[in-house]
Amino acid sequence: MAANPIPPAKTPAAPAQVNLYEAKTQLSSLVERAAKGEEIIIAKAGKPMVKLVPLAPESKPLRKFGQNLLGITYIADDFDAPLPEDVLRDFGL
Repeated sequence: MAANPIPPAKTPAAPAQVNLYEAKTQLSSLVERAAKGEEIIIAKAGKPMVKLVPLAPESKPLRKFGQNLLGITYIADDFDAPLPEDVLRDFGL
């Protein structure tokens, strides 16, 4: 039996409605369409049950002035000072 492609919504304001069986057999294409911005209603026995919609893009939190990507806000004055002898020995240096 050939699969019937689900037609896109006629207007942007009217979401496409598909029955549950069609949604199961066409899930991949429905997800692709929803990811592109189309809203799709999935119905069971003609009764709308759920809406397939695209996820909102994740917003990155804004960095505070002076923070680097790791969130470090300061660096100690001696951060590049030579390591103590016992630490160097532990590393075999």
